[in-house]
Amino acid sequence: MHNKKISFVIPCYRSEKTIGSVVDEIRDTMSGMADYTYEIILVNDGSPDNTWDKLKEIAAKADNKDVVGINFAKNFGQHAALMAGLHRSTGDYVICLDDDGQTPADEAYKLINALEEGADVAYARYSHKQHNLFRNFGTFMNETMAYVMLGKPKELFVSSYFAVRRFVVDEMVKYESSYPYVIGLVLRTTKNIVNVDVNHRKREIGQSGYNFAKLFGLWINGFTAFSIKPLRVATFTGFSFAAIGFIYGIYTIVKKFVRPDVPVGFSALMSAIIFIGGMLMLMLGMIGEYLGRVYISQNKNPQFVIRETTEDGKE
Repeated sequence: MHNKKISFVIPCYRSEKTIGSVVDEIRDTMSGMADYTYEIILVNDGSPDNTWDKLKEIAAKADNKDVVGINFAKNFGQHAALMAGLHRSTGDYVICLDDDGQTPADEAYKLINALEEGADVAYARYSHKQHNLFRNFGTFMNETMAYVMLGKPKELFVSSYFAVRRFVVDEMVKYESSYPYVIGLVLRTTKNIVNVDVNHRKREIGQSGYNFAKLFGLWINGFTAFSIKPLRVATFTGFSFAAIGFIYGIYTIVKKFVRPDVPVGFSALMSAIIFIGGMLMLMLGMIGEYLGRVYISQNKNPQFVIRETTEDGKE
């Protein structure tokens, strides 16, 4: 029986000063786990700094033959980088983690043990997160969206540090749309998902690459790619306002007959028109978002484009 293989997939963005220590920590951790072999897949997501040069330097070391670097042609986002790493991975188990050292690689054994005990997916759960207030708010919104739109169990905490079995990865990489959302792909593949408590470290260098625009885009991507609930909400809302408008119209007519001396308020009428018009525009925009994504996907817009890898030219 061969030793099981672990693939570590790490999306990298502005991490030239941190990724080296993350790789070293993985290697130190795996050196004490003789029952497993491993590989490390580093995906440079169009970093504007020297991250790619650092990845090439790491992969070129004589003792790092198990390290592969992938360089995107431009920035495609964290989830696209994860998908590229999953495509390249060959391990029986795949562990995804961050490039900044906040996700403790020396506790990867906890995730592995959860898979060995029968789980299909194991997500790290933090008792005390070391992210800033904005990032914690983004995580809360992401959790809420996944619960409401994607059917995530309420008690399940999802994070960027997780481990999955090979069959889950094989199913995830079948997804070819332009807008990958890893959590949605996991949730639609299996319900045998557990949480594992790990520590969360404080960021020592740099700051998170997520801003409000990226987080908002991630939320939109999540519920438009894997759920039609927003369309159902729009339908229900439209029906509700139509019913309210009809009832209000009957009320206005009755009021005119009962109290002909009371004028119908122009300002109230305009407020209702503006409000309902805004709701209609919002709903049309939502429908347009779905149609636009279908159009882009039909045009085969790529999830990611690989410019080069550290394996290029090797036998």
